[in-house]
Amino acid sequence: MFNNSSKSKGDSKSVLPSSTINIIGSGTSIQGDIVCEGDIRIDGQVNGLVSTKAKIVVGPDGDITGDLVCQSADILGKVTGIIKVEELLFLKANALVKGDVYTAHFEMEPTAKFNGRCYMEDQPAPENVKHGKSVLQEEKA
Repeated sequence: MFNNSSKSKGDSKSVLPSSTINIIGSGTSIQGDIVCEGDIRIDGQVNGLVSTKAKIVVGPDGDITGDLVCQSADILGKVTGIIKVEELLFLKANALVKGDVYTAHFEMEPTAKFNGRCYMEDQPAPENVKHGKSVLQEEKA
């Protein structure tokens, strides 16, 4: 990341990684929506929509109350809300998901817990999830 060997002396542009990784650390609590372009890892608490065109990783201490919209996801922590994943949703050992899932591919380890419905056909997700509005937020209004 800080390697200057590929940078010429006349180049004023900084060297950036090819993909952006966003991290919400343990002990961090966010009230509101997160919308980003790159991968995101959540080890803290989020109350709101989390949306990206890349991958979401919810760490073992991660706790999301809200919807997830992404390309792929690995869940190790807790998610309460609708999950819409274009490719692979993977629920790891201690994952706890409460809510419906819309995905093309679904993998779940034997000790993961999933309470909800899973749609893997050409079933569209609810309109408010596709447009980046959290269903949980809509219910509160």
